[in-house]
Amino acid sequence: AFRQADAGAGHDLYKLTYGRTFGVNPAEVTKQQRQIGKVEELALGYRGGVGAFLTFASAYGIDLDELARHVRGAIADDLWREAESSYDWFLEKKATRGLSKETFIALDAIKRGWRQSHPAISAFWLNLEEGCVRAIEGEIVRVGRLTLDRQGAWLRMRLPSGRYLCYPGARDIRETKGLGVISFLGVDQLSRKWTRISTHGGKLAENATQAVALDVLAEAMPRIEAEGFRIVLSIHDEFITEAGLDKTERDLVRLMTTTPPWGQGLPLNAAGFTADRYRKD
Repeated sequence: AFRQADAGAGHDLYKLTYGRTFGVNPAEVTKQQRQIGKVEELALGYRGGVGAFLTFASAYGIDLDELARHVRGAIADDLWREAESSYDWFLEKKATRGLSKETFIALDAIKRGWRQSHPAISAFWLNLEEGCVRAIEGEIVRVGRLTLDRQGAWLRMRLPSGRYLCYPGARDIRETKGLGVISFLGVDQLSRKWTRISTHGGKLAENATQAVALDVLAEAMPRIEAEGFRIVLSIHDEFITEAGLDKTERDLVRLMTTTPPWGQGLPLNAAGFTADRYRKD
């Protein structure tokens, strides 16, 4: 989908997602509807469920009750029945997030539909979980373009660039209750304290994805500065540079989208603008 969009032969990914969910032609998806597609991708791509929906919907101003009222006709009956049958389990676990029954079922059905239409991603989460457990037990495991092993007390994830993500004190926690499959020592995002953290395949996939995204940007930085662009700031996936009047945003895009030696097959694209002052595009 990314390759087709970059080539001008396909639709924006978020429009495709909305169109698939609601049975709408992607070419007719509005800006507000695209935001809903964006929330779906951001919430569900790393094994998130209804709770992730709530988080991203709040950030992007999406009314979930209104969304739920429009989704029923577009969701396959079997997915809807699965979501309905699981509602009582979530209710018993006090995990309905304060949503009405109708809204919760609708969001859970969307989640199930997303996972069904992305079998390779869903399998990747499970393969990462299994791979980490096997690595903790002493194996060297290949999952896609990642390599997992154990070095002393550390579980290591070797990225395509050769850099490692390290999980100190990693343990197999499958015998315990909850979504976690392994745990490791780290800083809790809320308490900011050093503690034991549980994780699962979706979160591990997120760790790898964000790390590779950083590697793509970092690999480009020396090349960008060597051609006369002084990087003064980076914001997530964005570079702000100062350069002579002979430089253009097209030059910067070319430098940013040069595929790293370790990233063959990775679709890369960028856009930019030239201005006297920084602004959001």
